[in-house]
Amino acid sequence: MIISKTPLRASFFGGGTDFADYFHNSRFGYGSVISTALNMHVYITVNKRFDNKIRVVYTGNELVESAKDVKHNIIREALDITGIENGVEIVYMADLPMTDLGVGLASSSALAVGVLNALHVFKGEYVSPKDLAREACDIEINRLGQQIGIQDQFAVAYGGFNRYIFNADDSVSVTPIILSTDERETLLNNLLLFYTGNPRDSRAIFAEQKKTTRDRKDIYDSLVEATDRALEYLKKGDLDEWGKLLNETWLIKKKFASGVSNPLVDDMYEKAVNAGALGGKILGAGGGGFMLLYVPPSKQESVRSALSDFKEIDFAMDMQGSRIIFSD
Repeated sequence: MIISKTPLRASFFGGGTDFADYFHNSRFGYGSVISTALNMHVYITVNKRFDNKIRVVYTGNELVESAKDVKHNIIREALDITGIENGVEIVYMADLPMTDLGVGLASSSALAVGVLNALHVFKGEYVSPKDLAREACDIEINRLGQQIGIQDQFAVAYGGFNRYIFNADDSVSVTPIILSTDERETLLNNLLLFYTGNPRDSRAIFAEQKKTTRDRKDIYDSLVEATDRALEYLKKGDLDEWGKLLNETWLIKKKFASGVSNPLVDDMYEKAVNAGALGGKILGAGGGGFMLLYVPPSKQESVRSALSDFKEIDFAMDMQGSRIIFSD
C-alpha cells in the first residue's frame, strides 16, 4: 500500500502570468508568481488488488476491467502515463470537500500530482517534483484541454513559500522565499482566510481570460512587476505595504474576465476593507471559493465581526510538497 500526501496552495501575486499565452510573449521573457503550499492536503491511497480489476473511490465508486474504462478523467490519465492497466485500487480523500467546481486552492492539480506520485512509487519509481508537475500539466492542459496556467502543479509538487518564474523557453525556476521563523509567523498572523460558501466553475472564467491574454499584456506585465515589489516589501519587513499590494493586484485581476468577481464577492470584500483589511483577493480563478485577507492584528476582530456570516479557516504554510507518507 502506498499513501501520498499533497498540499493545496494559496497564490498571492502574479496569477495569470503563468499562462503560456502570456509568458511565451512577455516583454520580460517570463511570467512570475508568488505562492505558498498550505497545511490542507489531498491524500491518495494505492493498493494492489487480488484480481485484475481497477477500483477507484472518490465521491463516486468505480469498479472496471481496465484503466481505459475509468471515468474519473485525471485518475484515468495518470494510470495511462504510469502504464498501469489493471490490478490496482485507488482511493482519493481530501481535507476539504471534493467538488467538480473547485474552491481556488488547486485541488485538481493536487489530485493530479498526488495520484501520479503514488502510482509511480507503486511501480517502484522515483519521480522528481519537477517531473511530477510536468506530468500533471500534461494531464490537465494537454490531455484534458483545460484552459489553465501551470503555477498550481508546481506549487503543490514543490511545496513551501516560493517565487516561480515561467520562462519563454518553457523552463521553470523555483526560488524559496527565505524568512525567519518570526517573520513567517508575523506574516501568517496578518492573514485571514474565509470561505465564501460559493464554489465556482473556474473553466469558464479561465476560458474567457485566455481569449484576451495577448491583448492585455500590459496588465499582465504589471502583475509580474508586482511580484518584484512584493519580494522587496518582504525583505524590508514592510508587511502592511505587502498587504496593500494585494488590494492593488486584486483590482487588476477583476479586469481579467467578467466572472472573476460578483456581487457576493464585492460585498464581502468591501465589508472587510471597511472593517480594517488592507488588502486581499479571491484565491484561484475568482468568482467564489476562498477569500484571503491581509488584516493588521488590531483590526482582525472587526473584520471577523463584519464577515460573521462566512466560515473562517485556520491555515499555515506547508514547507513540503507532495510526498509519500506510507509505503508497505
